[in-house]
Amino acid sequence: MTALCCCFAQADLAGSKPNIVMIIADDMAWDDCSLYGNMGLPTPNIDHLASEGMRFDRAFLTISSCSPSRASIITGRYPHQTDAEQLHWLIPKEQVTFTERLMKAGYWTASVGKFHMGDAMKDRFNVVKEADMSGFIASAKGEFKESAKGDVKSGATQWVETLRERPKEKPFFLWLAALDPHRPYDKKILKNPTTPEQVTLPPYVPDTPEVRADYALYYDEIRRLDRFVGEVMDELKRQKVSDNTLVLFISDNGRPMPRDKTTLYDSGIRTPWIVRWPGKIKAGSVNGNLVSSVDIARAFMDLAGAQYGNTFVGRNFLGMLQDSRTVIRDYVFGEKNWHDFSDRCRYVRDKRYKYIRNFYPHYANTPSADALRSPVFRTMQRLHKEHKLNSAQQNCFIRPRPTEELYDLQNDPHELKNLAGKSEYVHVLKRMRGELKGWQKRTDDNEPEFEAPDEFDRETCLPLPVRHRPRASKAQMLKQFREIGRIQ
Repeated sequence: MTALCCCFAQADLAGSKPNIVMIIADDMAWDDCSLYGNMGLPTPNIDHLASEGMRFDRAFLTISSCSPSRASIITGRYPHQTDAEQLHWLIPKEQVTFTERLMKAGYWTASVGKFHMGDAMKDRFNVVKEADMSGFIASAKGEFKESAKGDVKSGATQWVETLRERPKEKPFFLWLAALDPHRPYDKKILKNPTTPEQVTLPPYVPDTPEVRADYALYYDEIRRLDRFVGEVMDELKRQKVSDNTLVLFISDNGRPMPRDKTTLYDSGIRTPWIVRWPGKIKAGSVNGNLVSSVDIARAFMDLAGAQYGNTFVGRNFLGMLQDSRTVIRDYVFGEKNWHDFSDRCRYVRDKRYKYIRNFYPHYANTPSADALRSPVFRTMQRLHKEHKLNSAQQNCFIRPRPTEELYDLQNDPHELKNLAGKSEYVHVLKRMRGELKGWQKRTDDNEPEFEAPDEFDRETCLPLPVRHRPRASKAQMLKQFREIGRIQ
């Protein structure tokens, strides 16, 4: 335990436990805010958080998929250790969570907004207020029938209300989970919407009016989310608890666009990570060392003086808040599993290099279903058929994919040049390959017992007959596949 953690523990025993607020964006890429350099996307409230706290520049997720990412955060384990590693698999009740440990340590806890973790997790909070997700579920024809309208679709309209309802005699933890900027998008949600000219496009998507218009709507949802972040901060100050509250802002995975969400490229698994805690963190500081979302649980439990066992495999990042030179990791790790379509990949990254291992290279790098039906990908499909995409824009159509990918993020931030076959990088490849294999062994990441089938057509994105909601759990699918003889 670092000196900072010991200081926290002593303060806790004196009865001054800090409050904790975690704000989770839904499908927001790490660099899609002005704080991280996107000047066409103003996020004044998120920026203000960083001006009063610390911005992390190398923060990563364990997976680029909504519900498995949340399962990993709340259990402090890698997705494959949670038995909820595939999209829509619910977290089993046997899993231990940091929120229940906070409750035992005297905290009042609430989850407000997108839940997406299953009924067994609801007793891990004192209060659960779920957002209306009716507009996020596609019909059999791939259409959306929505009941939520306007700001309600943000998932954030009850954040401040819940903060006001908290018991005043207890320290509190809030899990504030937005639905912004998850698809589908509405037009005119802002008085001054983003113009297509304000959009910055990555080189792996074509620059067309349809693409720019879709990105602009995505930008608008981030700007709406930014407003709700500001409202929470204003309420903390109004209640005079701002100075004793640690606020963490992150995203659950990357933007819902082709080659981003569900991929292991930085646009999928790198996250904005901002921590504010006046008096404890140097205002306006920047941390360039590696941190992972699997580290959140350990840090929050140590902050609260909570007891926990050996199920939590992350590392405490609190020491990094006191000294930006503190290193808790040389590598971060993560995975891709089933998300609408069958796939299995793993990654390891250090401060400069990224290694990706594709276990199912016979599948194309198909986007998630929501990204596949987007105007961006529909445009890419058309241009692909017309042979008008450049090499950087063909990633989602290549089959088979390389079994191994290696990138130099310092010289190739968009991961466009695969170095795995280059002789001058053979030692880097060997080192990264060894680190990944070691992590897989330590975390019991073995070949899955079965391969879940695609639920959508990879061209049209129409639902296939196997698709149904609620989706079967891992245990249920194992039973079903044994009954029909797919596995022994």
